[in-house]
Amino acid sequence: MSKIALLTDSCCDLSKKTIEELGIKLLPFTLTVGGESFRETIDKSTQEFYELLEKTDEIPKHSQISPVTFEEAYKELFDQGYTDIISVSINSQGSGTYNNSLIGKNDFFENVPEAKNKIRIFNLDSKCYTLFYGYPLMEAAKKIRRGADAEEIVAYLEDWFNVCGIYAVPYNLKYAKKSGRISAAKAFAGELLGLKPVILFADGTTTTVDKIRGEKNIVPKLAEIVEKNMTPQTPYLMIHGKDNTLAKEVEKELYKKTGRKAEMYGSIGAVVTANIGPELVAVLVRRKNK
Repeated sequence: MSKIALLTDSCCDLSKKTIEELGIKLLPFTLTVGGESFRETIDKSTQEFYELLEKTDEIPKHSQISPVTFEEAYKELFDQGYTDIISVSINSQGSGTYNNSLIGKNDFFENVPEAKNKIRIFNLDSKCYTLFYGYPLMEAAKKIRRGADAEEIVAYLEDWFNVCGIYAVPYNLKYAKKSGRISAAKAFAGELLGLKPVILFADGTTTTVDKIRGEKNIVPKLAEIVEKNMTPQTPYLMIHGKDNTLAKEVEKELYKKTGRKAEMYGSIGAVVTANIGPELVAVLVRRKNK
């Protein structure tokens, strides 16, 4: 009988409570800010991280999860009797973590040869960040409890990663330009004109799809862009930083346009915040024509 484990990193932005309730194995990123190092989700909650940011002007630093960490996680799950591991990682275009998950798999099977015919490891590149893969992992855990097999779960996740996208508006680009990891933000040159970019996170890349002039126009413009590009009658998620005020206003506009409320609200965690800042509003949707 199969026994399926879900393995992911802390950039999925699921809470510690949710991770524990669903039985997902979490590998945390380690961040350093203000001379303090901590493991995302494990040592500090998202709210505690926001409070830490308010005390410093320093941009947090973080490193990828190592192959050894993955190898150890695979070994632990193998020893616990799992027959399948589905490992979902942060976008490979923004971190070496996914590639390290592959190296760790090769090292695991080399060092534990008896595992080769007893356990399968599926390594998936989420092609994105935050709840883009956190939410479907929640749904995958529920599917597993209902009896879904590994192939069904992998197909569900791959479909989600290929079809969905996040439309995000960061309030400022201080963090994004210093980190340099978000190419669309790095190349954006309209801040001095009072413009804010609408950035699409999808397919492993970032693209500026529109520009908004003035904060008062963020809500109607973002709702318009989302409604235009989302598949009708499908769920959407609201994503925000330390303040969810604009997220609630965007949801109200989308409810007027679609008749649907958000499936879920979630805040970005430490790794995402380090690269885009603690202030943004975003919507995750299933895109049309994908």
